[in-house]
Amino acid sequence: MAVPARTCGASRPSAARTPSPWPGPGAQRPAPGPPRPLLLLLLPPLLLLSLLAAPGASAYSFPQQHTMQHWARRLEQEIDGVMRIFGGVQHLREIYKDNRNLFEVQENEPQKLVEKVAGDIESLLDRKVQALKRLADAAENFQKAHRWQDNIKEEDIMYYDAKADAELDDPESEDMERGSKASTLRLDFLEDPNFKNKVNYSYTAVQIPTDIYKGSTVILNELNWTEALENIFIENRRQDPTLLWQVFGSATGVTRYYPATPWRAPKKIDLYDVRRRPWYIQGASSPKDMVIIVDVSGSVSGLTLKLMKTSVCEMLDTLSDDDYVNVASFNEKAQPVSCFTHLVQANVRNKKVFKEAVQGMVAKGTTGYKAGFEYAFDQLQNSNITRANCNKMIMMFTDGGEDRVQDVFEKYNWPNRTVRVFTFSVGQHNYDVTPLQWMACANKGYYFEIPSIGAIRINTQEYLDVLGRPMVLAGKEAKQVQWTNVYEDALGLGLVVTGTLPVFNLTQDGPGEKKNQLILGVMGIDVALSDIKRLTPNYTLGANGYVFAIDLNGYVLLHPNLKPQTTNFREPVTLDFLDAELEDEHKEEIRRSMIDGNKGHKQIRTLVKSLDERYIDEVMRNYTWVPIRSTNYSLGLVLPPYSTFYLQANLSDQILQVKSPVSVADFEFLLPSSFESEGHVFIAPREYCKDLNASDNNTEFLKNFIELMEKVTPDSKQCNNFLLHNLILDTGITQQLVERVWRDQDLNTYSLLAVFAATDGGITRVFPNKAAEDWTENPEPFNASFYRRSLDNHGYVFKPPHQDTLLRPLELENDTVGVLVSTAVELSLGGRTLRPAVVGVKLDLEAWAEKFKVLASNRTHQDQPQKCGPSSHCEMDCEVNNEDLLCVLIDDGGFLVLSNQNHQWDQVGRFFSEVDANLMLALYNNSFYTRKESFDYQAACAPQPPGNLGAAPRGVFVPTIADFLNLAWWTSAAAWSLFQQLLCGLIYHGWFQADPAEAEGSPEARESSCVMKQTQYYFGSVNASYNAIIDCGNCSRLFHAQRLTNTNLLFVVAEKPLCSQCEAGRLLQKETHSDGPEQCELVQRPRYRRGPHICFDYNATEDTSDCGRGASFPPSLSVLVSLQLLLLLGLPPRPQPQVHAHASPRL
Repeated sequence: MAVPARTCGASRPSAARTPSPWPGPGAQRPAPGPPRPLLLLLLPPLLLLSLLAAPGASAYSFPQQHTMQHWARRLEQEIDGVMRIFGGVQHLREIYKDNRNLFEVQENEPQKLVEKVAGDIESLLDRKVQALKRLADAAENFQKAHRWQDNIKEEDIMYYDAKADAELDDPESEDMERGSKASTLRLDFLEDPNFKNKVNYSYTAVQIPTDIYKGSTVILNELNWTEALENIFIENRRQDPTLLWQVFGSATGVTRYYPATPWRAPKKIDLYDVRRRPWYIQGASSPKDMVIIVDVSGSVSGLTLKLMKTSVCEMLDTLSDDDYVNVASFNEKAQPVSCFTHLVQANVRNKKVFKEAVQGMVAKGTTGYKAGFEYAFDQLQNSNITRANCNKMIMMFTDGGEDRVQDVFEKYNWPNRTVRVFTFSVGQHNYDVTPLQWMACANKGYYFEIPSIGAIRINTQEYLDVLGRPMVLAGKEAKQVQWTNVYEDALGLGLVVTGTLPVFNLTQDGPGEKKNQLILGVMGIDVALSDIKRLTPNYTLGANGYVFAIDLNGYVLLHPNLKPQTTNFREPVTLDFLDAELEDEHKEEIRRSMIDGNKGHKQIRTLVKSLDERYIDEVMRNYTWVPIRSTNYSLGLVLPPYSTFYLQANLSDQILQVKSPVSVADFEFLLPSSFESEGHVFIAPREYCKDLNASDNNTEFLKNFIELMEKVTPDSKQCNNFLLHNLILDTGITQQLVERVWRDQDLNTYSLLAVFAATDGGITRVFPNKAAEDWTENPEPFNASFYRRSLDNHGYVFKPPHQDTLLRPLELENDTVGVLVSTAVELSLGGRTLRPAVVGVKLDLEAWAEKFKVLASNRTHQDQPQKCGPSSHCEMDCEVNNEDLLCVLIDDGGFLVLSNQNHQWDQVGRFFSEVDANLMLALYNNSFYTRKESFDYQAACAPQPPGNLGAAPRGVFVPTIADFLNLAWWTSAAAWSLFQQLLCGLIYHGWFQADPAEAEGSPEARESSCVMKQTQYYFGSVNASYNAIIDCGNCSRLFHAQRLTNTNLLFVVAEKPLCSQCEAGRLLQKETHSDGPEQCELVQRPRYRRGPHICFDYNATEDTSDCGRGASFPPSLSVLVSLQLLLLLGLPPRPQPQVHAHASPRL
């Protein structure tokens, strides 16, 4: 090993790692051997002698290597002896063999398993597809048969308004202000566990965005024809009772869903708009390559620039992970607003970078459309990067200009016009908008106006209607069901995926007229992830086997590590497979093969994180994968080699002979009355029977279980026979372990607090019964960290009590604090190997700390410790010299297990760097430990305190006193724009201040999703005994470290530090808040993905003549007078019926 750098905290190895004695006072010169490290040879002789001698007394020397190896062997023998006597591994093997007639050994055949599950998922989704097609066909026919009514009134329409109850309770709501005349139904609801909500199966519900007027002619006609969908929804449920939400999202913003349920009213403004939901965006258009260019010339006023920034952020929210985007600003020159120099995937983290960068745009210079468009076309023509390769478009935000840059379009886009151009005139100004209209119309795009904040949301999403034209014109070819990424259901169903199908307008204006190009909306049907997960094998794969599924982006649909702590239903849940697991090159290959839709199998050695995220284990895993036909998903199965086989109890003959299962002997030992003699039993909270009431309290759950067993037999059709029979089998197996081993042993003799056994069948038996009071492990063995780690590791796994550095130290009261030691029970039955159980003991921490000192001492007998006289020389040990010598046992994660220092007993379970940073750094530098860093993208963090924004709404221009006194200002566009913002602000209370997630009804603003950096340590490459010096000037220390055979422990003996000047090199293990990996670097090496296999971006028959027109709304003199009165008197204006009159009309 190379000599470490001479830095504070670094250490240097000794001359040899073999058991050669270290020089002490009076020692002979060692025989010639390998050359000593250079730094040791340079040490002055007196300094070296002082290092090797004990700091406190010259009669003692640092223990020689063979002495410490002797101590290590004594520790190993003691641990092994206790586990052989009390662990009962061999006894349990014999018990299983004695009961061989009660179970069979079954085999997990990965290929057959994964193909069966993939087929079951395909069948489940196919039923939803058939329902979707019926709905889409019916919707198109209903709309085609519908007669448009110009004079339709609100009182003509009867429907259930999902927000009606909340609005009636709110005197300031939109309907209360307008005095809505709509005939809103009042419904009764019943709680339905499938929906986790109160529902009414006889009606549909309607949700209309807050910024859309319910009484407009367009909305009323939409409500009129979509009412007929109610019967189709009901018929679909009759044919498939497992259907969850059926939804029609209209291009007008109306959402009609079934069954009816009240809308989840947010605490602030409800900004939900179905057209911005991930499933709607995916279903309404093909993937997009988008370049957004923003005019930041000096003519862009402060208010207009703010509107542009908000508009860009809203535009980004219309993009999904199938899309690619870049954002640039331009004046005389164009440049990207962020570090992204090319199109990047529009995922959550990249969009966050854009949104933050956009806020830094500053207006200066002159307008140069040519620079902006040339930059955008160059971006779209770059074929050396990953991109969507479907719809290509440029979105330009400007306050206006005269240049049409026709030469640029002729060079880059004509005559084929493969790139659509959308132009947005932002703010109130007097510029001629004709050039902007011409640019859009000449390039198959659309022109929009955004005069104020109220027009942003609707006008940054209606471009989707233009992109939908080729899809509508393609007809049946485009009617293909697509399945979305995972996202959070807005109505409380949890994590779902949605099947989507576009709904087209089939009407024609007259005989011989062109086909209509409008998309009516998107039909969607939700599938809860929990329903898909039920199709996967749960308990036959063992504690460390699992099923997972990914989509074309590599995002997981199913995975045991998919556990978002918070969800924002505006954004999909996008956890990459390589982030759900610890990434390596083998998993990259597996992920690529799955995305490509291939079958495969691969055995790999990989790293896995423990369930409590404190440890890393290097393990063998078998990966098998197949595509799920008719979807964009691929299914994988992961099995450890020891889970190839599993036990299946075969108790039918014995059980069927009795009517009351509780009379069966095996069930007796589940009764609390047996716990005193047989030990306490925890049963895994599994779904043994349909009528079994779940409970987080295991005692109550056991009570519910026993009560149910008194009513039904274990072979009842409402019960899961596999789970129930295995539970009964393991109850008897573990009781025999008590009878044969535990009951006759005195635990106190060996300073044990408890002995225990846990099984795949779901039994955890803790003996004696009183030890259960302090048992904190999960009653579900498959969710217990000690259980899963024991299966993955050979030998004895020590698990100290978990300590958070922010909490107070352990309290050593009544000898209740213990250290778990566990090991897997491996069976070999007919040449088939499996691990159906884990057994172990719980060490009394204080008593074993004393025992540890004795075992690591020079005692030859159990009497008095050996002492050195004043004239004799002997080695220090961990008992007599605990004031000068530090002796510790550290586990494979770097956590303290035992120490010879009494004051460190309450620090057991802490990361050792918090106990002795200097020594832990030396162990790391000498490769005893390796570090693994990863990011948790599913964490929840406390919200950041809001910035000092003053009293003004965020992003709104605030005029100064000088402005108010200036007559010219009152007649300016700025005053008019401010009026509009005030008007909108009075209608949409708190919109500007609200965080989007909070505004849209997040349960509470207490926590938000964030990224946390995790660091785990695990054993490195050094296995041999090892001596070294921690070189830090006068603070230098000797230490010895050695792995204990057949355990996860490292035995370390070191001189106690003389001073603390080396404390700078502290290793951190605690999870910390992070921004994640540098996005600017990640996009340079994007992960492999594939977009949807269908693309509709061109149709020769498309009519591009409808390309937008101005909605000029110049203020009149009377309006300006009213504005002055409103601003001066502060009177709230009454809103007009059409709140967004300035928004571009429906395409």
